[in-house]
Amino acid sequence: MNSTPNITCFGELLLRFNTQLGLRFVQSNAFNVHVAGAEANVAVLLARLGLASKIVTRVPDNDLADMAIAELRKYGVDTTGILKGGERLGTYYVENGNHIRPTQVIYDRSGSSFSQLQPGMADWQQLLKSSSLFHWSGVAAALSESAAEVCKEAIEIAHQKGIVISADFNYRKKLWKYGKEAQEIMPGLLRYCQVAVADLDSAAIYFGIKTKEGMSLRDRFEYCFSFLKTKMPLLKTFAMSFRRVEGLNHEYFAGLAHEGNFYYSTVHTLPMVTDQIGTGDAFTAGLLYGISSGFDPQKMVNWAAACGVLKQSIHGDWALTSKDEIEAFMQSGISSKINR
Repeated sequence: MNSTPNITCFGELLLRFNTQLGLRFVQSNAFNVHVAGAEANVAVLLARLGLASKIVTRVPDNDLADMAIAELRKYGVDTTGILKGGERLGTYYVENGNHIRPTQVIYDRSGSSFSQLQPGMADWQQLLKSSSLFHWSGVAAALSESAAEVCKEAIEIAHQKGIVISADFNYRKKLWKYGKEAQEIMPGLLRYCQVAVADLDSAAIYFGIKTKEGMSLRDRFEYCFSFLKTKMPLLKTFAMSFRRVEGLNHEYFAGLAHEGNFYYSTVHTLPMVTDQIGTGDAFTAGLLYGISSGFDPQKMVNWAAACGVLKQSIHGDWALTSKDEIEAFMQSGISSKINR
């Protein structure tokens, strides 16, 4: 395995269409466009933080895909692993909610270039040649049976090469439409993972882990990890972020299980949230950065949580922040002052 941090992320590259000015879909006559995708979100923040990150995906050979690729390159992501083929780039549409009603998401990803990936299309031996870590998520496996088979293909080759494998459970109910249930597919794909990020709901769906709502979030997290260890024998590092809404404030914090011990971040109180989508991906990228940088576990979970918090102040899927901003936030917390 290559000891220099070099992270390969595998998943669908998307366009996100967002209603403007908080309007509902039925009120909108224009959309803001962002390049998006769970694994691309991770790759962008890792590149912003100075690590070598590559995205492996499949997109059509057209100008929309070229625009999306150019955006990835702009932020330092290696795009040489992007395959061309198929007819369309997947999209999704967002109507931002508020404290009264939830955010709405409509997916339009059926028949996308990525969903039509087949085993053998990607040369994983070559694509993973310099990788120290391979990251994927449940979204990639949800899109089609063949995409799930390509996940398996990549994971098995990464395991054979001794590459650290990281996964975000990332359950999306609206995407599992090809006749297989998530609990039939995901446990087998997750068995080689040494690093994982999840939420309580996805752990319950994939592995049947039931935690009582009356338990504290810390107790639920620790119970979840103890059960997962029996299902994922290689799992060494497991993280979960939590959100509680208290009045108009959001409380956000994270837990980390690392080599048998538990660690928790500061609880952050957020007086407002600009854009919640992509928070989990920023958290995951922060965790992978901490692992790749050799942080101690407490710094690792604090860093990952800080990435998740700062993402919520930024429009779009990508956490366009920097090491200096993250370190300043960890030292001083939320700030409304003007940097001049």
